[in-house]
This record gives sequence, C-alpha cells and structure tokens, in this order.
Amino acid sequence: MDERSLDKALEIYSRLISGSEVSEKNKDSKELYEAFYGNGEVYDIVMRLLKKLGLRLYEYNDSIFITAGEGNKVFGYTNDELKKLIGLRLNKELYLVYFIMYCSLLYFYKDSSTYQTRDYIRLEDIVQATGERLIGITGGRNVFEEDDESLESFKAVMLLWDNLPLMLSEDSERNKASRGSKTGFVKLTFNFLINEKLFVENSDRYYPTDRFRALAENYFEDFKGKIYTLTGGAENAGDKQDQG
Repeated sequence: MDERSLDKALEIYSRLISGSEVSEKNKDSKELYEAFYGNGEVYDIVMRLLKKLGLRLYEYNDSIFITAGEGNKVFGYTNDELKKLIGLRLNKELYLVYFIMYCSLLYFYKDSSTYQTRDYIRLEDIVQATGERLIGITGGRNVFEEDDESLESFKAVMLLWDNLPLMLSEDSERNKASRGSKTGFVKLTFNFLINEKLFVENSDRYYPTDRFRALAENYFEDFKGKIYTLTGGAENAGDKQDQG
C-alpha cells in the first residue's frame, strides 16, 4: 500500500466523518474529490474504512457524503440521545418527529424514479402533510385495528398530534420551536435537520442542501421499509421506526 494513498484516503475520511464537504465544486476539497475517483487505491481504502465502520457513502451533484448505516450505535443516534438533543421527553414525541421527517422527505420525493423539483418547503406545508398522512394511515383517531402493533404505534402518534393546537399564538409564537403545538413540533424537527446540515432556512422557507438530496435520492434504493405501504403508496420506501 502506497503511503501517500493512505494519507490521502485518511484525509478524505476525516473530512467526511466531520461533516465537511468533499466536492469537485469546492476549491478546498476538489483535490480530495479527484483523488477519491481518480486513484483506485485511495478509493478502495476509503470504501473499506466506511464498510468496517458501518457507514454509507452517497454522491450528489459532484459531491460525496457519508451517513451512519442502519443500527450504527457508534456514529448514529440512539433514541435517548435524539430525545435529549431535540428537547423531547416521551418516545411517542420522538416517533412524531420521525414521522415529520418522513413527510418532509416525501414532499420532495415520492420514489426513486420520480424525483421532484420543489425548491423549498414551509412549516405549514409539513403541518398539513403530517396530519393528512396520519389520517391516511389510521383512518382517524377512532379507527384502529386492535391486534396490529404497527398501527398501535401510529395510534399514539395520531392522538398526540390530534390533541395539539395548530400554534400557541397566531402572532408572536408562529415560528417558536416547542412541544406545545403542531407548528412547534415541526419547527423542532427542522431545527434538528438544519443542525445536521440537511436544510437551510431563509425567510420562513426551508431549502434542502445537497447533503439532503444525496441521502434522499439513495434512500429509496437502499431501504425497503413498510411505512410507505401503510400510507397507501405503491412505491418502496423505508423509515427509522422504533417500537412502542
């Protein structure tokens, strides 16, 4: 193994694991991007590192990104860590945040063959989509199959969502992140997504980053979960759903 290739591979890995961009468009990382795709030994070392550590590499728009693979307890988040990070107390609150994330994903993408061209999303768009999809799954708060564990999980989320007001105050609290309203829950979720460099906010609009699009456009290729089937769709999709 060439020592220079190892050094270059480790430099690429270091940037990726820290969340920095490795892109042909970025002058600070263009050399690393070209080394990754232009040097077979560098490429192999990086990919072996990622495989051993349970990380996934995605590409979008001449940039590469990594994310923790499913069940990665070292680089991923546990439910308890996420609750603390986002500011939640209960599991059902976390499941609601997961569901809001999923609705946000579907706002831009329906499946791997129908990438949409939406440029941004607003809080009210996700509030509406979340309510509609929960009703689509459950049939409303009074319609549940008693022996269906997955629907029982959605029942708790549906009841939580249904009991929340739209917002705390029409004037001053519209964009406040909190557990006290539907809009507040969506704002909590997007604050987390911004911190993860998946969205940027400008004038109450949330624009997806290349990192988001890299993850989203590979999401439907890599996971075959059942949540999208529950929502009544025919496309294959997945989710990060827990029990409870």
